[in-house]
Amino acid sequence: MTTIAEKIQNLNIDDNAFVTLEYSEGVDVFVHNETAVDTAIGETDVVSQFCELVATPGLQAEDGWGNNILSELRENGFLDDYERDYTFAEYLTDTIRENFYDIEFIEKSVESYDYKRGYCTLSATVKVPAANFIKASPFVAGWSVSVSTENGTLTFDS
Repeated sequence: MTTIAEKIQNLNIDDNAFVTLEYSEGVDVFVHNETAVDTAIGETDVVSQFCELVATPGLQAEDGWGNNILSELRENGFLDDYERDYTFAEYLTDTIRENFYDIEFIEKSVESYDYKRGYCTLSATVKVPAANFIKASPFVAGWSVSVSTENGTLTFDS
């Protein structure tokens, strides 16, 4: 079975082109007590999926503004307590969950059905240079993977 990285490699796109990865999940929530986002953080796997992807060695994941995600976290002191014990993805997951409102890599959206109930969606978008994506070949099950080609945007749903 051909991986998405192999399919992108076969497209012969420029190494400087970007691969865009998107992951989204939502959950029914209570909106009257302002816990919607916290509920979504606890009951979806968006944060852990994002962290697993970002922690992939050699990937060099960027946010929508072109900033390296790990560099941003490092510069803002969020990685200072990591003890280099080979649990980096788990450490990132815990750090982002604990500092969700200070780290703006995951978007949140709350739709209210009435005064009490609603639906909260968390979404992550990551850009990766095509050469890095092909070389690192990250595990992207559940992610929507897009790349621009000379014939338009090609999207792979995994």
